[in-house]
Order: sequence, then C-alpha cells, then structure tokens
Amino acid sequence: MKNIFVGIVIVFMLTAGCKTYTLKTVYPTLNDGKYDTEFPYKTCSKQLSEIAKTVKKLHCIAEYKTYVFTPEMIVTRGDITKEILKNDAVIKKFNSESVIGTATIIYFDQTKIALMASAHVVNYPDTVFSYYEGDEKEGLEILHSISIKSRQLNYVRDLPLKENLEILAIDEKEDIVVLGQEIDVQRSSEIHVFDYPLGDSDELEWGSFVYIMGYPSGYQMITKGIVSLPGGAYKKDFLIDGLFNKGISGGIVLAVRDGVPNFEIVGMAKSVAANYENVLVPEQESHVKKYNPGEPYTGNVFVNMQKDISYGITYSVASNIIREFLEKHRIEFAEKGYIFSEFLKKPVKLPENPE
Repeated sequence: MKNIFVGIVIVFMLTAGCKTYTLKTVYPTLNDGKYDTEFPYKTCSKQLSEIAKTVKKLHCIAEYKTYVFTPEMIVTRGDITKEILKNDAVIKKFNSESVIGTATIIYFDQTKIALMASAHVVNYPDTVFSYYEGDEKEGLEILHSISIKSRQLNYVRDLPLKENLEILAIDEKEDIVVLGQEIDVQRSSEIHVFDYPLGDSDELEWGSFVYIMGYPSGYQMITKGIVSLPGGAYKKDFLIDGLFNKGISGGIVLAVRDGVPNFEIVGMAKSVAANYENVLVPEQESHVKKYNPGEPYTGNVFVNMQKDISYGITYSVASNIIREFLEKHRIEFAEKGYIFSEFLKKPVKLPENPE
C-alpha cells in the first residue's frame, strides 16, 4: 500500500512538472512586457465584442455640380467666372461621389461624440478641374470641365447625431482625421467608447500578432495578421499581412501585451498595395445600366483607373503618429469642447516576471 501511495505522488509530481514546463514552452512571452507574437491562448470573444460596439461604418457623400466646355471655347482656369459657368458651359450636370470607411468612437461626454478615421475617406476637394490633353492657350491648359462641390455628408447611420459629422482636425499626409458632432439626447441610445490604451507602436516587432477590425465591403468584420517592417523610433507606418478591402480604411489595429485581455491600439489600417492601369469604360457603370454583350456598344467611352489589389499587404498608420496628431491639435479640440486625455493615457506596463 505504501509503494502504491509513493507511486501516485511521483506521478503527480511529474505531471505538475510537465504542465509547468509546457506552459513556459508554449507561452514563453506572456509576461515579458512585450506585444505577443502568439495567437491568444484563451478566448477573447467577450472583449472583442465590446470593442466592436465602438467601431462604426462611416459614410461619406460629396455632391458636385459639373460644367463642361468645348475645346473651341478655349476656356482656361483664369477665365472662370460665375457668368461663364452660367452662360457658356455646354453641359451642366450634377454628380456625386460616395465611399464608406471605418471610424472608432474615442470620446463621448453625453452631449458630444468624436470618432477617429482615415483622412482620405472624407477628404474630397472643393473644386476639381480637368483639361484637354495637348491643347494650350498662351501656355495655359484648356479646360474641359470644372466640378464644384455643393455639399458633403459625413455620417454614421446608427448614431443619433444632430447634424452631419464635422471635421475637427485632419492631416492628409499622415491620413488621420477626427470627426465630431453633438448628440441628439432625445434619440440617444447606448453609446460605447473605446476604452483600451493607445499603445506604443515603436515596440512592435517582426511577427507581433494583431487583430484588424473594420467594415470591408460594408460588412463589420475582424481579421488577424502579423506585423512586418515594424515600428521603432520615428516610424510612421508598418505593414501587416491582414486582408484589406474597400471600407476597412480607418479600421483599428489591435495588439495584445502579455496575454488577453490586454488589448492596445497600435495602428489604423489605411491602404493596400495595388497596381493601377487605365481601362475604357462605358458612359454608365453596369450597376446603373445593363448592357447587352451581344450588341456593339455605341455610347460615349471614358478612361477609368482600375485598381488591382495586392491582398495581404496592408499599410497601417502607427499609433505614435496618431498620438502626435492628437497632441498637436489638442488646443483646437479643447476649444471645440473635446478633451482626449483619457484616450491618450499610456498603458501601464507591469514588471516582468522573474524566470
């Protein structure tokens, strides 16, 4: 009986020893103070579900009135006046451009809300000029058309906004924008604010594991990836191998430090590697008018830029650039009633566990 008891104790000790060794072997970096390079060792669906409530589909519509001139009119940019637009344009038409992106709620004080997104989603020019190729007048290009923006709508459908979202601050070069607006308290529903830290992108390493959350093709989704060309001092962006589709621009990139649930924003997805080529397209897109492929097309033909996306090569704005942007415009935000001190708090790093 004594020998049996000793055998049980030895088996228990060996099992416990193997378990400890396995944990250290499989999860060696859980307590090293660095961003994890492993897939999370336990479920994080609850945390991701809460984060998803802060990530919204951003709609942007820009409406233009376009005036078209013939080359014989020899109109240059300096000739444009209200009278010429009204009386001389041979074609006057209204057109619009629309796009969707991703925005994350980073501030809410019960009356106002602020969201962070990619600048290119909302950055439509006030005026667009097009010219006849090769035609000049006294060294100046001859205008084909001029499009003047009459209105732009920036909105999130499921937020009770009083008006369209206002651009509070924008940086076209770094591709960051913060949008804000007052909330209609009479229609106010539950609003969730992203309350995890804004991380330190300089600490990203080759192979750091990340999640990317946004609205590719208009559907809220989450995907995963690993980091390449990571941060380091003054690094403005980095690459991840997560899939990228239209609509995910502005999607947040989340890293995990020392295991779930220690999420941090380390970046924002902004663009994808792609090749471009010119293609001929009909006057109206196929979603507007159906064409019979068995009959010759006789309408106007236009040149369009076609993008061939290289999936799996996604550029992301580094979180430290986001932090610099928010700090740079701190006074502007404060004058409009937005204080981002809570979002700008740096994560608290726990000391490494001794071996």
